[in-house]
Amino acid sequence: MISYLQQLISTAPMNLISYADYISIALYHPEFGYYMKDKQKIGRDGDFITTSNISDIYGRLIAKWFSQVCERNEFNPVFCEIGAGNGRFARAFLEEWNKSIQTPIDYIIVESSPYHRQLQMELLSKDFSITQVENLNELEAFEGMVFSNELFDALPVHVIEKVNGELFEVMIGCQNEKLFEKRVPLSNAAIYSFLEDNQLHLNENQRLEVPLLMENMLKEISKTLLKGLVVTADYGYSNAEWMEPKRARGSLRGYYQHQMMEDVLLNPGEMDITTHIHFDSLIRKGEHENLKLLTKLRQDEFLLKAGILKDLEDHYDPNPFSEVSKRNRAIRSLIMPSGISAYFQIVIQQKSLNITYNDLFSE
Repeated sequence: MISYLQQLISTAPMNLISYADYISIALYHPEFGYYMKDKQKIGRDGDFITTSNISDIYGRLIAKWFSQVCERNEFNPVFCEIGAGNGRFARAFLEEWNKSIQTPIDYIIVESSPYHRQLQMELLSKDFSITQVENLNELEAFEGMVFSNELFDALPVHVIEKVNGELFEVMIGCQNEKLFEKRVPLSNAAIYSFLEDNQLHLNENQRLEVPLLMENMLKEISKTLLKGLVVTADYGYSNAEWMEPKRARGSLRGYYQHQMMEDVLLNPGEMDITTHIHFDSLIRKGEHENLKLLTKLRQDEFLLKAGILKDLEDHYDPNPFSEVSKRNRAIRSLIMPSGISAYFQIVIQQKSLNITYNDLFSE
């Protein structure tokens, strides 16, 4: 990977590439990219954990909630998951659907990683009928729900910094097979537009990640979804939160064997790279693509409104070592104020619908 990067950088203007280019290669290069390799990434033996891999309760709850949304709003049962990882969420969802709902459903997985597509097929194909594609543009436009969990935080971003009152873009160079940063005066008009649209004014020595590709993803989602809901589960900040002093160095991080790595230039292609997303921009850009905001909730609030406590009531077992008790502990971990859900937000947008917040959740 480092030899490939050095060759690429040596032919680039000024012998520098943007952070967005670097992250795109480090994560998505067909041969060298982290997500493309035949390597376990999620879970105890991987580099990071996701909500859907803590317990199957998350996928099962979303299935029941989606069924209720469909029923209350005469909604087509078409569910499209973007970035399905190892397929555990999909399996939990479909198991619950077949068990308690038992009506036909079209389950679509959009997955760019060949390794993960293979894992998904091994986990799902024997028991369920699914449609699996590499990109959204392979799908015909449909009505239903588009769901993603930690999708936008994995998109490549540009990095900018304000020094001595001037804005710079932080670029990546390579010398003697060692990557390094170099600031150049900011000249990217799209980045200036992003800052202006969000009314973001960097403080001295502040760094910020700029997610230009987020808008492209929203355009693709809106183009594919004729009518329905877009549900995004991710972590990030509002514009006001980005300006707080404790976030002055941005949020770009790597994860390797469950350890956070502040230097994402180390070992390219061997670790996950992630950033917190810009929620205000996600919502505003969504509006431009006819994706109207319905609500934004902290994940634990969403899970409570979707009925997760009913699973605790229905599956009580006094034996602390039973599978039921383990499951109940997983449920509690999803709704405790100090649990993983406290760091996630659920953004729900609608397209070509006219439903309200009250139409999403039963009393």
